[in-house]
Amino acid sequence: MDVCVVGGCGRVGLPLGIALASRGLSVVLYDIDATAVDTVNAAVMPFAEHGAAELLAEAVTAGRLRATTDPASVGLADALIVVVGTPVDEHLNPDLGAVPRAIERGAEHLRDGQLIVLRSTVYPGVTALTERLLSGRGLDVDVAFCPERIAEGKAMTELFALPQIVAARTPQALDRAEKLFRHLTDSIVRLEPEEAELAKLFTNTWRYLKFAAANQFWMMANDFGLDFARIRHAVTFDYPRADDLPMPGFAAGPCLLKDTMQLAAFNRNNFVLGHSAMLINEGLPLYLVSRLEDRFDLSELTVGILGMAFKGGSDDSRDSLAYKLRKILTLKARETLCTDPFVPDDRFLPLDEVLRRADLLIIASPHPQYADLDTDKPLIDMWGLTGTGVLV
Repeated sequence: MDVCVVGGCGRVGLPLGIALASRGLSVVLYDIDATAVDTVNAAVMPFAEHGAAELLAEAVTAGRLRATTDPASVGLADALIVVVGTPVDEHLNPDLGAVPRAIERGAEHLRDGQLIVLRSTVYPGVTALTERLLSGRGLDVDVAFCPERIAEGKAMTELFALPQIVAARTPQALDRAEKLFRHLTDSIVRLEPEEAELAKLFTNTWRYLKFAAANQFWMMANDFGLDFARIRHAVTFDYPRADDLPMPGFAAGPCLLKDTMQLAAFNRNNFVLGHSAMLINEGLPLYLVSRLEDRFDLSELTVGILGMAFKGGSDDSRDSLAYKLRKILTLKARETLCTDPFVPDDRFLPLDEVLRRADLLIIASPHPQYADLDTDKPLIDMWGLTGTGVLV
C-alpha cells in the first residue's frame, strides 16, 4: 500500500485520498466514522465536493482506494498522512493533542521506515511534539508537515493546481514528502516545519482579517445609509491594489476563527488585530438584528433565513453564523423560518414556503439559488448577491 490517510473520510482527507488514487497510487482511508467508511466503500461521496464523485467511483472500482475502521491499516502503507480536526476549546485555546491522539490510536501498528505526514492545521510546535512522541516509542520514521490549503468545493481542482508546501527536519524526510506530493503537482515550496506551521495559520488568518475589514466597511456605509456594493465596485474596478477586498457577509466555518485564535495563543494572546477581527465577524449577526430592530417591530414579524451553510454552494454547516442569527431571532421575532438547498435538516422548510410565510427575508448564505429571488418582501442581502437588498 502506498498511502494511508488518517481521518480519510472527512472533507479534507477524502479529496486528498481520491486525488492520490487518481494518480495511480494505492490508498487506504482510515476513519473512526463507520457510516462514512461504508459510504465511501460503496463509491458514494458522504458530502458534496465538485468533481469528486466520478473519481471516487473510478478509484474504488479499480481497487486503488478503500476505507476502513481498522487501526492496523496505518502500518500497511509506506506513507501515513494525518488529516484530523484540530479544534480550539470553549475558551478558544488550541487543542494540542488532536494529532497525537490520532496517531496514538494506531501507534502499535506503525513501523520503522514509514513517512509520517501531518496535513492538519496545527498549533506551532505540534510537528516537533509528534517527532518526540514517535521517537519516544522507539520508531525510526521520517516526519513531515505538509499543510492542506484547499477551498471546500474546489478540492479536486486545487489539489492539482496549487503549490504544495512541504516541510521537514531532515533532508531525507523533506525529499520523501516532496516526492509524494509531486504526484499532484510539480510546484513545491520547501520550508522548515515551524515556518510551514505559521504559513498555514497566516493564510487563514489573513482571509479572516480581510473579511473583517469588509464587514466593518459595510457597517460604516450601512450606518450612513450608503450602498457598500456600489462603493466597493468603485474601489476595485480596474484597480489591482484593491481587487482583494471581498464583499461582506458571515465569515465562518471550521477554520478561519479557529486558526486566528491559534495564532493569537501562539503569540501569548497579544494579537489585537486578530481579536478585533473576531469581534467584528462574530458580532455581525447581532449588529444585523440590532439594526433591524431600529426599522421593524420584530416581535410582530416572521423572519426567513435563507441559507444555513457557512459558505455559498456548500452543504457544510459547521460553525455557520446563520445559526447564531437564528438564535438571536428566536428571542426577537414572532417566528423564525430556515431553509437551505444543500444542508439536510428536518427543521428546515422548502424555499417557496419560507418566501410565502415570511414577512422579512435575510440571505445568510450566498447560495446561487438566491440570486434571482422573486419576492416583494423586504430582503436583507449584505452579500450583494441579488443587487436589490435593502439597507438595514
